[in-house]
Amino acid sequence: MALSKEQIEQKDCELRAFIAEHKDVQGPLMPIMQMAQDLYGYLSFETQSIIAESLGIPVSDVYGVATFYAQFSLQPKGEHVVSVCTGTACYVKGAQAVLEEVEKNLGIKAGETTADGKFTIQDTRCLGCCGLAPVMVISGDVYGRLTPADIKGILAKYK
Repeated sequence: MALSKEQIEQKDCELRAFIAEHKDVQGPLMPIMQMAQDLYGYLSFETQSIIAESLGIPVSDVYGVATFYAQFSLQPKGEHVVSVCTGTACYVKGAQAVLEEVEKNLGIKAGETTADGKFTIQDTRCLGCCGLAPVMVISGDVYGRLTPADIKGILAKYK
């Protein structure tokens, strides 16, 4: 769901105010980037430029941090983020087949967002629910001991 011009301008003002409050604190980049991610849902080039300019650092420094840490996204995410764990415990119990079924049902691959902006699929390494392997989280809801047959019904709840 795209933001209106007015919404973007409001968020830009909020971000600039946050930067002004925090730019003289030691190590301000991470908290500022986290705030920007919370505001916009991702870190666009424009947002990275605002941060860099406000802190007097190269945009490449901001980009480097954004691409190093998995918590940051450079692309907008869907309304519902579907995280499928493919860590060791989940993988051994069939997570790859679960992930492939999610991709098939949504018509996109891991790392992509549906054209309607409703879903984003993430292939994650560990969700900390190894006893429930294989595990998937959708918008904070945890689903465990999954089989590919479970996926269609679960996704229907979010459509």
